[in-house]
Amino acid sequence: MGRHFGDLIKMRHIITYSLSPFEQRAFPNYFSKGIPNVWRRFRSQVFKVMPPFVFAYLVYAWGNQEFANSKRKDPSLYENDK
Repeated sequence: MGRHFGDLIKMRHIITYSLSPFEQRAFPNYFSKGIPNVWRRFRSQVFKVMPPFVFAYLVYAWGNQEFANSKRKDPSLYENDK
């Protein structure tokens, strides 16, 4: 029936290493090193990332407000109607 899917080709000079799932630790040092590292990286990048987002949000909000105002009817055009 041919070769199995995992044995379709022989690779030479390629070395792979794997670790048994039973030997791995899912969250090593998660609370002691992980959370402080995330906080440190956040603090170092927040002033580089946030200003463009704040500027883009302000432009977006201004554009939506101007669009809504341009769609309103001018009340002075209808003062003499009755």
